[in-house]
Amino acid sequence: MVRDRVLDSAETVLLEHGTQGLTLAAVAAHAGVSKGGLLYHFANKDALITGLIERLISGFDELIESFRQGRPGSYTRAYVEATFAILVDQDADLARRRWAAVCAAATDPQLYAPLAAAERRWMNEGLDEEPDPELSRLARFSADGVWEAAKLDPGLLGLAHLAALRERLLALLP
Repeated sequence: MVRDRVLDSAETVLLEHGTQGLTLAAVAAHAGVSKGGLLYHFANKDALITGLIERLISGFDELIESFRQGRPGSYTRAYVEATFAILVDQDADLARRRWAAVCAAATDPQLYAPLAAAERRWMNEGLDEEPDPELSRLARFSADGVWEAAKLDPGLLGLAHLAALRERLLALLP
């Protein structure tokens, strides 16, 4: 419970103050815990960032699985659905988590490595079960591209455009 509150606070501090403002003292104050209480869960700032990344990866994996519902050959559809669900704020927490984790880890390649490994896994997962693996890979990369464009410029695509892109992308898949 405290661990999640600390991670939530780290995300909020990042949103409000950027990476320069992400200090253990600022996170502890925002979470309403002592610095010692924060250090009990995260030994240092790198451990806190690692916690942000682990929670992001786990949350996105769970969201994909919720769309997949155990059906073989459905990973790409589930990946696209999960990505667009986040984009249209069906899961605003995951949207914030992805942004926070990427920003926090961007300053250190070692911190970014687990996120890069997860991205590699997401792009390759279940391709052997897909009828057209290259089309599946293209759909996954396309969904990520829409994500990046929408996050860099929130006014670029409205909900209607996002819905149309989602439908078009899913229609391409077998």
